Amino acid sequence: MVSVKQAIDLIKKNCNPLLKEVVKPINKSGNYILCKDIYSPINMPPFNQSAMDGYALHSHEELNYKVVKEIKAGTNHLPILKVGDAVRIFTGAPVPDTADTVIPQEEVNLEENGIQLEQKIKNNLNIRFKGEEIKKGELALKKGTKLTAAAIGYLSSLGITEVTVYKKPSIAIVNTGNELIEAGEPLSHGKIYESNSKMLQNALYSLKFYDITIYNVKDDYDKTYATLQRLINIKDLIIISGGISVGDYDFVGKALNALQVKELFYKVKQKPGKPLYFGKKKESILFALPGNPAAALTCFYMYVYTALQKMMAREVLTLPRIKAVSNSAFKKKKGRTQFLKAIYNEGRVTVLEGQSSAMLKTFALSNAFVFIPENIEDITINSIVEVILLPV
Repeated sequence: MVSVKQAIDLIKKNCNPLLKEVVKPINKSGNYILCKDIYSPINMPPFNQSAMDGYALHSHEELNYKVVKEIKAGTNHLPILKVGDAVRIFTGAPVPDTADTVIPQEEVNLEENGIQLEQKIKNNLNIRFKGEEIKKGELALKKGTKLTAAAIGYLSSLGITEVTVYKKPSIAIVNTGNELIEAGEPLSHGKIYESNSKMLQNALYSLKFYDITIYNVKDDYDKTYATLQRLINIKDLIIISGGISVGDYDFVGKALNALQVKELFYKVKQKPGKPLYFGKKKESILFALPGNPAAALTCFYMYVYTALQKMMAREVLTLPRIKAVSNSAFKKKKGRTQFLKAIYNEGRVTVLEGQSSAMLKTFALSNAFVFIPENIEDITINSIVEVILLPV
């Protein structure tokens, strides 16, 4: 049995970036990681551009200007301005080379044949100059950058249509259990509706992982062995739900051992989620999560999440942790870490009722864990506690 820290360290050590390159259309590259530097193919902006609605001027010493033309965004043909000329111009429109400043429309008075300034102005105002953001050939984004919405918008503004990124892992979710049936079927005595695969699948979706296949396996050794044997050869990450304890009908551990999967740890000194398995064979990473839903989801966020970030070559591998003031008191046994489902809000955190590893109702209301280390026995109201923020 290992501690929480030892478990996380083993995952970090034994999960490697996939480093498989794929080319993605820019509009479908969200949350991927660049595996090559990107250089700008153009100047940005590609021309001198007006930063606001107003008037572009070829300035002189007088306050009066003759308005000779109007320039809208997208205009190709630009006038040559003489000294004392002005053009009506709009945000994003190209500024003529013979204009040296743009004055906001609110700072001029309209006259019959032109405009009058309220005061003398400086040159080079309110112009976004060609190449001001980035020049052609300069580094736009470096290798290892996560493609956020802003990054995708930025690359799109440079005319880039596709990017080379690290491939996301192919993932299998394996459900075990004779008692499981699908929602919509009649619920006979002794059966329960299967929820873990849908829960884990949507947790993965929320993290932008979509290459997911779900497999259902009865409590049968041969079928468990055959399913895992096949998946080890085709999947980067295998998440098994249930069947990892030591009951007569828990066959996952036996099958993994027979398949010569390298066990990196089994059981963690924590609650919920003690019977957690982490192993590796060839290039496949395997997690066997407890069957109880709240325990399974806790283990997903604490451990599978870290493996996924490492496989994607990301720099931050764990969920964010902050300090907060506790609105609640709680006692636990010394010797194991506890993750308490909680609601965090503006620097304070409330531990919720119903911490059972089998119940998801409380989890459905939480946005955080209160993390109580194994050497701490209780927390008190208004004490400072460590909080792990869950993805929203």
